[in-house]
Amino acid sequence: MKKTRIGIAITDPSDWTTASLVTAAKQKNITPVVINLQTAEVNIQHGIHYSANDTDLSELDAIIVRDVGAGILDGVSFRFDILRQLEMNGTLIVNTPQAIQNAANKYHSTCLLAQANLPVPRTRAVQSTEGALNTLAEFGDAVIKPVFGYKGLGILRVKDGTAFHPNNEPHPKQIKQLIDELIREKEMLYIQEFIANPGRDIRAFVVNGSVIGAIYRTAADGSWINNLSQGGTAARCVLSQEQEEICIRAAETIGTVFAGVDIIEGPIGSVILEVNGTPSGAGIYEAWGINVAEQIIDYVTTGI
Repeated sequence: MKKTRIGIAITDPSDWTTASLVTAAKQKNITPVVINLQTAEVNIQHGIHYSANDTDLSELDAIIVRDVGAGILDGVSFRFDILRQLEMNGTLIVNTPQAIQNAANKYHSTCLLAQANLPVPRTRAVQSTEGALNTLAEFGDAVIKPVFGYKGLGILRVKDGTAFHPNNEPHPKQIKQLIDELIREKEMLYIQEFIANPGRDIRAFVVNGSVIGAIYRTAADGSWINNLSQGGTAARCVLSQEQEEICIRAAETIGTVFAGVDIIEGPIGSVILEVNGTPSGAGIYEAWGINVAEQIIDYVTTGI
């Protein structure tokens, strides 16, 4: 009898979630095959052959995507195309390429969430310095985020006409010069109103339509950003029923099987900051001892 082989797409072999997925697969008598899609090659002649790390990708029963790797558009698009083509040929991909792309694009995901009548911060996308400056003046306190950013990198807060780095250090450039440069670099800006909060946000982990755990993420001293990768700390969080429903609907709207849904408790209730389609499970495990990898593997094994 052929043994089930599940690919685990990664870029960092030392990643906690990767190691946990490998262990959980072995415990289910499944062969985990760790692949780095940045090594993938496609041979097209009398058919199409997909390979990565000397593995024939079409022979895998499923692929769990932990990370496709960052990079320039051609490379990233190529790796997503490989996943999309494998999916079309019958390989189970979790999360699907479409769901990961929905989540990765903050502008698009916020539109999807708003269209689903889910609570999101007041947001504006602009393509001019004038539009950005008018938005920042109207919001008063706002956050400029990279549309395709991750781990809280590249985020700026602009309050009363002054930009601040996550450690609250003022940006040395005048706001108009800074916005001019950002518009020239990115050709658009994604701006959200800053949500006044108790110095923390919430990361909920959703798997297959259920919240399996949630944590508070509290910013490091002197910082206004709560990401664990930016020095934030994790603590146990018990969601309200309303918050659970928001997180489940958010994951469903983006199309994810598993997701990290980030919400923040503001003056008018909880709002969704973003949905992560390739989240780490380390924070939930550290706070609760809940291993999300086991539940992801359970989902995949029932689908192949």
